[in-house]
Amino acid sequence: MSIKKWRVLSYDREKARKFAAEAGIPALLAVLLQTRGISGRREAETVFSDDFSFSDPFLLPDMDKAAERIGRALDGFEKIAVYGDYDADGVTATAMMYSYLESCGGNVVYYIPDRESEGYGLNKKAIDVLHGQDVRLILTVDNGISSVEEVDYANGLGMDTVITDHHRPEKKLPDAAAVVDAWRQDSKCPFSDYSGAGVAFKVLTALEGPECADAVLENYADLAAIGTVGDVVPLTGENRILVKAGLKQIARTDRIGLRALLEQSGMENRPLTAESMAFAIVPRINATGRMGSADRAVRLLTTESPEEGGELAAEVCRDNAVRKQTEEDVLREAMEQLDRNPALRLDRVLVVAGEGWHHGVIGIVAARIVECFGKPCVVISYSGGEAKGSGRSVPGFSLFEAVCSCGKLLTRFGGHPMAAGMSLPAEKIEAFREQINRYAASLPQPMPAPELRIDCLLKPEKLSVEIAESLRPLEPFGTGNPYPLFGLAGMKICDVTPVGGGKHLRVSVKKESCVVPCMRFGTTLEQFPYRVGDTVDLAVVLEVRPYNGRDTLSVVIREMRFTGTDEDELIAGRALYEKFRRGEAVTGEEAERILPKRGEFAEVYRALRDDGEYRGTAEDLFQRISGKKPGFPKLLMALAVFSERGLIDCSVAGGTCSIRIVPRKDKVNLGDSPLFSSLRTFVKAGEQQNGMASENV
Repeated sequence: MSIKKWRVLSYDREKARKFAAEAGIPALLAVLLQTRGISGRREAETVFSDDFSFSDPFLLPDMDKAAERIGRALDGFEKIAVYGDYDADGVTATAMMYSYLESCGGNVVYYIPDRESEGYGLNKKAIDVLHGQDVRLILTVDNGISSVEEVDYANGLGMDTVITDHHRPEKKLPDAAAVVDAWRQDSKCPFSDYSGAGVAFKVLTALEGPECADAVLENYADLAAIGTVGDVVPLTGENRILVKAGLKQIARTDRIGLRALLEQSGMENRPLTAESMAFAIVPRINATGRMGSADRAVRLLTTESPEEGGELAAEVCRDNAVRKQTEEDVLREAMEQLDRNPALRLDRVLVVAGEGWHHGVIGIVAARIVECFGKPCVVISYSGGEAKGSGRSVPGFSLFEAVCSCGKLLTRFGGHPMAAGMSLPAEKIEAFREQINRYAASLPQPMPAPELRIDCLLKPEKLSVEIAESLRPLEPFGTGNPYPLFGLAGMKICDVTPVGGGKHLRVSVKKESCVVPCMRFGTTLEQFPYRVGDTVDLAVVLEVRPYNGRDTLSVVIREMRFTGTDEDELIAGRALYEKFRRGEAVTGEEAERILPKRGEFAEVYRALRDDGEYRGTAEDLFQRISGKKPGFPKLLMALAVFSERGLIDCSVAGGTCSIRIVPRKDKVNLGDSPLFSSLRTFVKAGEQQNGMASENV
């Protein structure tokens, strides 16, 4: 896993104490509100309130024009096509709009473009199909803001278009009958961070009348909530209201297909949260568009047939199972590619490409590689001379700007700072990798490191069910309002036990006389780099789970590190080492920081020999060296030289090293290492004569 900078959020203890007393809330809850920028009683009451009130939908630009044109189409029984998208946000927005217009007696159809053959957004081929069906009005949801050329094409065919979107507009807006988007500069709406489903909800409220917002919420909050969570927009403001209302409604939903999906995903009669929705419901809806046709998900959410609902739910779940397996297959091949070509792992932006990789999962695979290596990643699939890529980034590095710098190599591209997509000729993949890395190297600041934000540190003896329950008023959790993450510092591991068939671990830690049992999910004993006796810091979430008829506290480990870890040292050290390994110029001073001395080689070798077969990251190995530690760049260099000279067998899987000492009877001259020799040329001649020219292990 990539090294992350741990940052404990700051708060004013005295202000939090006073706020807690004034608001009549637990002190910890007051701290969490403060770390989220809420320190006033009125703001806190808004967070806790179940008062579902919304801003006037007509504050959104062109909403009056949209309502008028849609109303005229309904009155004239014109054929309307709701044009959506293949992800959970676009699917739910389509289902909402289609259901509403149909309930109004409208002559309405819906159209979801195929991910593989059509891609995202309006396209002329689809417009031709709809024109052939006598559609007079195209109503987009979750797309259309950049479809200037396509709207002009529709206009030329005598078809009107109403755009409803939540993506950032470009300088030129489509020449549509209406363009509803909260990010337009002329928007007067007090909230902007809607999902596509959120904008659709505002349109329905405008059509029904602002005074009927409660009725619209009662009918569509469930779908709006799924779309909002699925699009990973901030769960603040009106989004928070939609999700809060939607979670309540889903629990008692009368949508036949949604009820069947809850049942077949194992979520029926279980407490539903935004987090569980994100892991259980959203991926299944997304899977229909990734692995086939997303219109099945719209049918699932709009069907009135129990038989069809059950069949579609089963099909959606099967699609999700196939999606997960396909994702794992592509991820494995991508990781093997990085393992076979260590030079690729040294890049500032990781680019991997494979023939025939499924387009529907390459974005997810890119996100998982980013999580593993802490670097932006673009995953490209190519076939028949054409290639499509999808990338994910780290906060602070705009992947969209990076992709724009490669525009001459691309046939099509788009995105935003954290994600981007592109098409390009297959023969230009390597040129793209080189160009995007040149761009990253040209920036004045180094690649930002991922950050782990911890709300506050807790004393282990204070952990309780009551503390976990006190967090519930902050729900729903998600982007903009993350699940509270707490720190437990200086804990000694006293027991590690595999559970769940070896797929998970129960890790017991203690401080003084207080023992805290924790769970580490998705980690096997072989993958766990820590051992009994290690002193570690934990980043944990607190959950309340029923057990034997009563509520119990579950402490779940999200991240771990050795106590005393200096992430800045590790991040800077790896960056310096990779700079040298990429062949970039280093100064003599930098070379000295990378080049190990005889004793430092020996310390690293001794740590590996004492461990037998080491499993873990190089960062963790650095913490295990008990003698005089070399600098981290020197440790990385020592490992590279040992591997080059055949002293160790080193493999990398998923960012985790497996290092085994290779028995040797002969002495090995490390000075014969090409890596060692190339670096040594940067060091002063006097230092070269100081015993480093022919060091033996």
